[in-house]
Amino acid sequence: MKNNILIEDQYKRTSLFEKENVNHLVHVLKRFNTVPKLNNINIITSNKEPSIFKIVPNKTIIIGVHYLTNPVLALVYLRYGIEWQLWYKALSNKEEDVALCDIAAFKVTRIFYSLLPKEDKEKLKSLDYFLINLITSDKAVDAKSLLKYKELQVFHGIENLNPKVEEAWMPILENLAKPTEYLLMDGGDLRLNIDEVALLNKYGCRPFPRPEAFTFASSTATSVSNFAFDKTDKVRSILIKNSLKHGVKEAITDFSELLKNNLKKIFKLKDESQIIFSPSGTDASLQIAAFTQIITDKDITHVLVASDETGSGVPAALKGCHFENTTALNYPIKKGDRIKGFRDVELIKVLFRDEKGQLKSDSELDTEVFNSIVETKAKGNHVVLHIMDQSKLGYGSPSEKMMQDLDALKDLSIQVIVDAAQMRLDPADIQNYLEKGYIVSITGSKYFTGPPYSGALILPKKVSEVIHSAKNKLPEGLTEYYNYSDWPVSWSCSKNLSEGYNYGAYMRWNAAIAEMDRYFKTPILYRNMGIEMFCNFVEDSVKEAPFLEPLYGDEIKTTSSNNEEFGLKNIRTIFPFFIIKDHKVLSVEQVKKLYVLLNSDLSNHFEGSPIEIIRLAAQKCHIGQAVNVKYDNDIQSAILRISLGSRIISESWVKRDISLFFSNIEIQMNQITVIIKKIELLISRPELLD
Repeated sequence: MKNNILIEDQYKRTSLFEKENVNHLVHVLKRFNTVPKLNNINIITSNKEPSIFKIVPNKTIIIGVHYLTNPVLALVYLRYGIEWQLWYKALSNKEEDVALCDIAAFKVTRIFYSLLPKEDKEKLKSLDYFLINLITSDKAVDAKSLLKYKELQVFHGIENLNPKVEEAWMPILENLAKPTEYLLMDGGDLRLNIDEVALLNKYGCRPFPRPEAFTFASSTATSVSNFAFDKTDKVRSILIKNSLKHGVKEAITDFSELLKNNLKKIFKLKDESQIIFSPSGTDASLQIAAFTQIITDKDITHVLVASDETGSGVPAALKGCHFENTTALNYPIKKGDRIKGFRDVELIKVLFRDEKGQLKSDSELDTEVFNSIVETKAKGNHVVLHIMDQSKLGYGSPSEKMMQDLDALKDLSIQVIVDAAQMRLDPADIQNYLEKGYIVSITGSKYFTGPPYSGALILPKKVSEVIHSAKNKLPEGLTEYYNYSDWPVSWSCSKNLSEGYNYGAYMRWNAAIAEMDRYFKTPILYRNMGIEMFCNFVEDSVKEAPFLEPLYGDEIKTTSSNNEEFGLKNIRTIFPFFIIKDHKVLSVEQVKKLYVLLNSDLSNHFEGSPIEIIRLAAQKCHIGQAVNVKYDNDIQSAILRISLGSRIISESWVKRDISLFFSNIEIQMNQITVIIKKIELLISRPELLD
């Protein structure tokens, strides 16, 4: 054992630690953080047998130093070994079923390889190793054919005495033999896919931790945190074990119910409230459109408030039309086409801004919404009023007074939907909406910084009972969007939907709930003070930068020491701004380009500059993506946003140390300063924006 040492105890200055290798090794080790953490499994390096790769079941993984000369090669092999050990543990060390471990480990490692950046794959191209050759093979490798490869059995030394694929394994392999980062992209749509260079999706984030970036993009989407990723990775291990023990249906049903119960506990909701998970906020709008059609025979009018600041696909979804070219269940469809089974509806859009781009006053919006409802009532239609709790730019409408005025309208057939997708509200606000009989549409991916595409509807008891008693079935075209397991089991209207489970949506919600839970564990006084401290700093920083022009005005501020008055609903937490260069606002194209550059390492464009400039250019800064807004009422431009996210608070509350809490928030305030300085640096080099 003299020549075998734990990998983390490697300390000799071998070629592995030569200067040119260190940065690459660090890069690879960051990705190693996404590999499952298993108790009592040691990774040992061997000098005596430099070409060895051996799995000692439930004990160790031994890897020779030859593998370590190419860190990417070692990463792929170790990913295989750890995954094998994970499934072996899930089988409770049943050697007769070891074939399952071989199949699952290979499937996971092949997906893991596909998610490596292009530069890492290049480092494996010239190598001749069995596992790499099999992974990169163009031919299809199914579960049955894998059992023919004796080389896989050589890794662990256990003879496969049961060389067949059990039928009960197939749904488990299909759904859970995937890396956690892949599951966090699964069951959404193509916008979750990552590119092969920066590993970023359309929203500028990734499905595994990205701690190197300064991230204040919660108004759009955020990369999953280390904390939430680890929690979700552990859940995958538990689901594998429970699925093998109890069957897929029982394991995933119990998991879904656990998630819903945890969400109810966090927001202190009544047990009779129903929660429906959805792949996205737009999918939740389609669900609303669907069950509205089966509970009323009247013509339907959707009054969509803030249609210019909600999800771009929401209007299409409410009209029962496809809003993308692929569904969450991966069915190819045509964007804009009517979904089978939906009837015609009327959609009234109430925009926040007029034709000049000027923000309407509260009274103007109230009047427009109220008149739309009165006119719809006169037609005898059923009204579905979609109110905005808080938009992507931080606005809400209509006012509480206007909602009270609706009570005076006799025989009004109406259902109110609250768009609370940003989740910049407190548990009491959700409870209040439900008490009024409103349906609340939420996501876990905005304020609470869970992975993008985690939507849900919260339904009060009265509404749930109406849907439960409906005799009609949901529109048949929804079989391409949802499984019946996504809907409450007591509802007969959804029995015609597809079988199966959206594991990706559940995993994203697990990550979001992990963030919610730790956020609310921060004492409310410090939480509120931290929020105001951070938001005041961002507001002042944007206003003081001569090249930034805030879109917001001087809102009335509450005091964090008065819990009765303080709330996320009555403090600005999203800070949108225009960018000015030479007294002119940047064009839409320039703002979008700047957003991408801000989130990239640009140090190569500043070679020869002072070191502080190179470091500034290298820093990746992720903020809210561009939203088209007219500047000065007539010039088309776009704004970017810096936003408060729950992680700013929860990651600052460490070891219950108050002084450390505020110091940690100050560190993140310093990151805001860096972001603003990088914006200034970028606009000083106009060629980068052309």
